[in-house]
Amino acid sequence: MKKQKRMALVNDVTGFGRCSVAVELPLISALKIQACPLPTAILAVHTGFPDHYLDDYTEHMKPYIDCWERNNIEFDGILTGFLGSAEQIDIVIDFIRRFKGEHTHVMIDPVMGDYGKLYSSYTPLMCRRMRRLLAYADLVTPNLTEACQLLDIPYPPNGEVSDERLQEMAEQLAAKGPSQVVITGLSEGNTIRNYVYENGQGEFICTEKVGGDRSGSGDAFAAIVGAGLLNGEALAPSVHKAADFIGKCLSYAVELDLPWNYGLPFEEFLTELR
Repeated sequence: MKKQKRMALVNDVTGFGRCSVAVELPLISALKIQACPLPTAILAVHTGFPDHYLDDYTEHMKPYIDCWERNNIEFDGILTGFLGSAEQIDIVIDFIRRFKGEHTHVMIDPVMGDYGKLYSSYTPLMCRRMRRLLAYADLVTPNLTEACQLLDIPYPPNGEVSDERLQEMAEQLAAKGPSQVVITGLSEGNTIRNYVYENGQGEFICTEKVGGDRSGSGDAFAAIVGAGLLNGEALAPSVHKAADFIGKCLSYAVELDLPWNYGLPFEEFLTELR
């Protein structure tokens, strides 16, 4: 019997700024997978705006999850994004324990920091809990800052890291749980590189650098890669698809002269995503 795949999205829901669930849900849906949000917070705009409204959803997450369990809802994939507290990380660990079936693919996008610095909301306790969460992942997609935090090692000077060191870091991350690792957003000249590691082998997938940083790019990347895996694609082709799609969106954002915090104008290309 035919069965549509279903993915739980553990992330915040933001009204404006094209990030988190507002990006993940339409992209995953376009790839023919049912997307089911589990909100961690509700925001009017994301924190990259000068003024933002945030409604923390921590106290609602457990009864929300309990309701899913009472209704016997199952998931083929679980994708986690921004988590706002150590308590939320513990809730997510419990959620994965309860809902991870034999064939459920768990994907962790750590969302901890960038350029060698943690986000202001991140504490040492949260970093330790994120390292615990890693043990439940099948795939982890950190940038270089997050990879260093997950391994509890210093960020390299100027963010420069050799290919051999990336291989070692990916091996060390895989040893903590996930069989698939993608170290994302490695900048080198006019190129963005993603280091893809699986089954003891690593390779680079490179795209042209377009514009600057833009909100929601990581969410789009994780959503497309995660959906690709649920659709039976291999990891490297899924990363290729995500990088190419985001590159199109970035080029169009430059053409529209969109502020960075307005996110990716992905709607223009949604029907091309297959």
